[in-house]
Amino acid sequence: MTSRELAEINPILQGFWTRPMAEIDADLARLRAEEPVAFRPEPELPEGFPLPQGAGYWAVTRFDDIVDMSRDTETFSSAAGITTLDLPPEFNEFFNSMIAMDDPRHARMRRIVSAGFTPRMLRRLDATIDDVAARIVAEVAPKGEVDFVTDVAAALPLRIICDLMDIPASRYDEVFDATNVILGAGDPDYVADLDDALGAILRAGADLAGIMDEVATSKQGGDGDDLTSLLVNAEVDGEKLTRAELNSFFVLLVVAGNETTRNAISWGLELLSQNPDQRRIWQDDFDTVAPDAVDEIVRVASPVIYMRRTATRDVELRGQTIRAGDKLAMFYLSANRDEDHFTDPYRFDVRRDPNQHLGFGGPGPHFCLGAHLARREITVMFRELFRTLPDITTAGEPALLQSSFIHGIKRLPARFTPR
Repeated sequence: MTSRELAEINPILQGFWTRPMAEIDADLARLRAEEPVAFRPEPELPEGFPLPQGAGYWAVTRFDDIVDMSRDTETFSSAAGITTLDLPPEFNEFFNSMIAMDDPRHARMRRIVSAGFTPRMLRRLDATIDDVAARIVAEVAPKGEVDFVTDVAAALPLRIICDLMDIPASRYDEVFDATNVILGAGDPDYVADLDDALGAILRAGADLAGIMDEVATSKQGGDGDDLTSLLVNAEVDGEKLTRAELNSFFVLLVVAGNETTRNAISWGLELLSQNPDQRRIWQDDFDTVAPDAVDEIVRVASPVIYMRRTATRDVELRGQTIRAGDKLAMFYLSANRDEDHFTDPYRFDVRRDPNQHLGFGGPGPHFCLGAHLARREITVMFRELFRTLPDITTAGEPALLQSSFIHGIKRLPARFTPR
């Protein structure tokens, strides 16, 4: 590959991720081998777009560098946002909550939120996941053909989170549509006028905040055991969540918890359909294989493609001088294919062990708070599918989300013997 061809590999561009996976993997492998910390231009913003054009960013594609950056939060800050767009601080805080904060604010927020996840709440959550997964599969079982994303994969985390927060079932469709807009704002299937993408995101966020505000108001001072009641009334070291913080956390919870888990489940069916030998291994000994199989789905799928950090000081990274204020994108999907850390990284192996992937982010304070919940949801859904619809398989190519941030599937036809 010539230096010019290498310079044209830019994984922040949306079109980069809608190509065949083999092409994407080949380009990321070249970056890891030849330019693991690469400065690249940002996408040109439409004329009149209400944000400044970015000056460029550093693409970080190797496992070790991303691990080191994730741990060094004093040098690599989250406070300026999680995507390369230079959004106003108020926007970042509303839509990204604690993942766009540094300590001590991040630690305070996480401490109060964690107080809501009591042992009783977690026991209730486990039972709810079992029940909801069974009902979802029972609903589709007579059909024989479904859009797996909408009818199965998206339904589970959406219902779980809404039940957890005691959101009325009548509002589920509103929540689903709003999350699609927020994380699919660059996709014309979700935002018809891409020039108004920022406005569409703001309206969707306001809709979610309005739903949460209604529910939270009804819980104030009560003794309910749903998460909204616990968070509205929780007090840790004399501190409570403000209503704005609660609304922001709900936006983060439904967006991150819904989108990433639904995409892991969707990619899981695609990977199992394309690798029948691995499917048989898991189906033949489900409980033993499940922990490794679920982590392997998350590794290969890498539902969150990257997260941004911003340098707080001048620092050197693999011979490149990063200046204070520079943006860096940590490409988790690339790190999860790093040849130095994974044997035969492009092989889907449900028994892969060890598998210290970065599908839930890097180590440190921003490791995914919902990793346990996501693993549980994926496990329970595939247990129910294998038990009730054992021959379910994909029936066509996945329709990929047009995004450089979420490695998503919008539609995935599936078929099975009706039950």
